[in-house]
Amino acid sequence: MKPASRHFPILILRALPLALCASGAAVYAQTVSAPAASDATRLEAINATDENVSVSVPTPETYAGGQVATGGQAGILGNADNMSSPYMINSYTSKLIEDQQARTLGDAIKNDPTVQVGNGYGNFAETFVIRGFPLNNDDLAFNGLYGILPRQVLPTEMVERVEVFKGASAFLNGAAPGGSGLGGLINIQPKRGTDEPLTRLNVDYTGRGQVGGGVDIGRRWGDAGQFGLRLNAAHRDGEMSTKDADSKTSVVTLGLDYRGERLRASLDVGYQRVRFDQARPTITLTGDGVPDTPSSSVNYAQRWAWSKLESTYAVARVEYDLSENWMTYAAIGTSRDKEDGLYAGAKVNGDGIGAHNPLRTPYIRNSTTGEVGLRGRFMTGSVGHQVNLGVSALRTSNHSAYQFFASQDRDIFNPIDSPYPDQITSSGGDIDNPGKVERSILRSIALSDTLSFLDERILLTLGLRHQNLRYTAYDYTGTSSSDYDKSIITPFAGLVFKATNNVSLYANYIEGLTRGETASLTADNRNEVFKPSRTKQIEAGIKVDMGDYGASLAAFQLEKPEFYLDSKTNIFGPAGEQRNRGVELSVYGQPAEGVRLVGGVTFMNARLQKTQDGLNDGNHAPGVPRLQATLGAEWDPAFAPGLTLQGYITHRSKQYVNKENEGTIPAWTRVDLGARYTTEVAGKETTFRFGVDNIFNKRYWATVAPQYGQLTAGNGRTVKASVSLNF
Repeated sequence: MKPASRHFPILILRALPLALCASGAAVYAQTVSAPAASDATRLEAINATDENVSVSVPTPETYAGGQVATGGQAGILGNADNMSSPYMINSYTSKLIEDQQARTLGDAIKNDPTVQVGNGYGNFAETFVIRGFPLNNDDLAFNGLYGILPRQVLPTEMVERVEVFKGASAFLNGAAPGGSGLGGLINIQPKRGTDEPLTRLNVDYTGRGQVGGGVDIGRRWGDAGQFGLRLNAAHRDGEMSTKDADSKTSVVTLGLDYRGERLRASLDVGYQRVRFDQARPTITLTGDGVPDTPSSSVNYAQRWAWSKLESTYAVARVEYDLSENWMTYAAIGTSRDKEDGLYAGAKVNGDGIGAHNPLRTPYIRNSTTGEVGLRGRFMTGSVGHQVNLGVSALRTSNHSAYQFFASQDRDIFNPIDSPYPDQITSSGGDIDNPGKVERSILRSIALSDTLSFLDERILLTLGLRHQNLRYTAYDYTGTSSSDYDKSIITPFAGLVFKATNNVSLYANYIEGLTRGETASLTADNRNEVFKPSRTKQIEAGIKVDMGDYGASLAAFQLEKPEFYLDSKTNIFGPAGEQRNRGVELSVYGQPAEGVRLVGGVTFMNARLQKTQDGLNDGNHAPGVPRLQATLGAEWDPAFAPGLTLQGYITHRSKQYVNKENEGTIPAWTRVDLGARYTTEVAGKETTFRFGVDNIFNKRYWATVAPQYGQLTAGNGRTVKASVSLNF
């Protein structure tokens, strides 16, 4: 690295005190306690000349109907209203999650037109694709921190907001630790104690026979309601939408918070345990053809296949206002994830015939993370400034082992029960005491300044983040096999022009950064580690806010180095560059009394370039449809008070299955219908919900994993029902 870059963090630390002295300011702190949507105050633009308005910004309020928020959290920049932000965030609330009976994060994300949801290898993990690039469940953020949330599957009981940030985000949040997230970020905001006492009991039914129940308790106490508590607990068990596929989920979360005049603090702890038995896995293609999608009544998983996930986490955060213009904050978190499973992902040809190699692989992840920061504002002449300084660090260590067993025949249309695997063909590590296979340390320092002109009509944000990534991979004997220590600076520039009180124009340049890719166990070069990946993005768009509803239109281009598993050589490695150009339209809110909309459409042209010998230059990127569209609508009929009717349509155009463009999965359209009815039973507010996902029982391949070419089958017709009783 160049000498100037190496001393960049020191220069920032030396320059910051001078800036503070010149402004004559003190320090202030970022908001932690997120009020419930019904209690939120509409976020107004901060006027740097008005010292009576706090620089601390509460969680943005919602549009009419309470299902979509008017803004969200953007890492070091904190909470912000969409109309004042030079980027796109779609923020979905706990009310939408409840109204749609979303059991997991993937269910809630179906409302976003830029996100695809699939499954990981064998373990039924939810994976996401945002703007054509993968986001693994490992790289979800919790209140701005990576490495905390449970891996693979996230139940929604503790979720207050699901904030989908569109595009690269290295400056805002730092590098994602799991090697993904270059096309977007999902941040989870936890629930907080409610101003009005809440005791809610839920009973629900899903799929072919899965029954569950839970409790949601919220309280505040103290002479000013400064102490808060939120407890969520739930359990589900039974057959899913696919025949003979069972899952069992238990989750408990507790959130404690304090809201004082200057001091705010919170503590979030959680535990979850998820087990899948005979869950239908993804398939990998061995030839050019693509098989038809089997019916959901045909389960090609093996009876002995299982996956168990167990996670524990805790996060503490504190904020303090030193004045109305300056704040300081700090957070620390830790998590431990334990996984185990016996997997049997299928590798088949265009007729659905092939084989599987049973795999046993326990996995343990330990993470510790934290951040400290400073936010404030001051004036230089007629120009307002809002500045941010943040320092963050994340340390993770991963432990694993594996056993591959002898290959067994597989036919996904006429499945047979294979014998329990007992002939080990290859292995690594101690299956009963997995050793360390990875260690990573990510440190960063970021500085930004949002300059305001013409009475806040023009906002210019400039920022830099200096990121250090240290990564070491170990072979299964405990010997270091590869490592790197890289320092990279990622810039950000964003411009907002408020043409009217209801219309904002924006543009940005931002980069994405993650630790290097790692070849999976299914690749012949398993666990090979590559250098960090970097994305460059330019974006421009327009946002409209009409009070009860809003809309946005964005045009973007992202470029990143690409890695693929070669279907012919089974080697995972670099394969040129992927360039995604697209236009996305989103709508949300209540445009008419009793009518709510959420959804949009994305057109994307994702092409490969700079491939080896130019063989695949110009080809479509696998796993990226040209058209993604979703539209959800709700209607409260005036003739039936308390009744709401729901309808959702999701469409994906065809997707190529490999970088050679030798096959595609067909386009598909899915329709979901539902209704809810709220009334009083024995003087208690009670809500009955009923829905059917994929009401026409459409058979379809939902997604293609961009890098490994795995196909995820869409769920068949799925019935959902629940009763919620408020005390």
